[in-house]
Amino acid sequence: MHKVASALTIAGTDPSGGAGIQADLKVFQEQEVYGMSVITSVVAQNTLGVQDVQHLSIDFIEKQLDAVLTDIPPQAMKTGMIATVDMMELIAKKLANTNIPYVIDPVMVAKSGDSLMDEKSRQVIRNTLIPHATVVTPNVPEAEILVGFEIHDNQDAEKAAKVIVNELGAKAAVVKGGHLEGAAVDVLYDGEDFYYLKADRFETKHTHGTGCTFSAAITAELAKGKQIKDAVVIGKDFITDAIQYPLELGNGHGPTNHWGYRLKSLPGQREVSK
Repeated sequence: MHKVASALTIAGTDPSGGAGIQADLKVFQEQEVYGMSVITSVVAQNTLGVQDVQHLSIDFIEKQLDAVLTDIPPQAMKTGMIATVDMMELIAKKLANTNIPYVIDPVMVAKSGDSLMDEKSRQVIRNTLIPHATVVTPNVPEAEILVGFEIHDNQDAEKAAKVIVNELGAKAAVVKGGHLEGAAVDVLYDGEDFYYLKADRFETKHTHGTGCTFSAAITAELAKGKQIKDAVVIGKDFITDAIQYPLELGNGHGPTNHWGYRLKSLPGQREVSK
């Protein structure tokens, strides 16, 4: 009997559907993985920004986690923005008792460039969550916070990915190149080799939830048993198509297209190399 793969997302909500829990569940469904969710924060946000947020209690978050883990254990899980130190420590405690592949999208910097975390929270992510991670998916500003130096080019991204793996303890890291000039090149380091995932850059403002969508696609593929490199390559294809075929919704930074992956891709658009 075929067993359906399942994946768990632990994150906040987005009532406009472009990011957070809602985006993750859409990606899991598109990738034919049974999606489950644990909500940490209820967020009032849309394509124009965040208006308000209400954090759930640690006790209730733990009850949600236990409800999932004791009944339908996922084959992979991911976290997005984890708002408080207590939430991070709870998730780390649960991760310590499992071997489930874990993807962390370290949401630390807003699109405006403002930091979303104080130094204590950054230290907890470095010391308690990243050591459990199968894959960490920071963009350039987030990677700079994690490693403590500036990233200007692919060589700097290589160095950062290596620090995240060799010093912070993750199995693999993908430093996303969207903030750098030129083609959109993501640098993957799996503890042994570097891979360069290249795709065309599309001029669009519809990029709300790109980090959530990319990391969710990787999580779905890990849940199906893919190796890290293969999961990341599929995730790169998924987010590239999601950006390439925008839905043009909202008055601000609109959502990506979570079914763009179903559409025919342009030939020669992307490349993976060592």
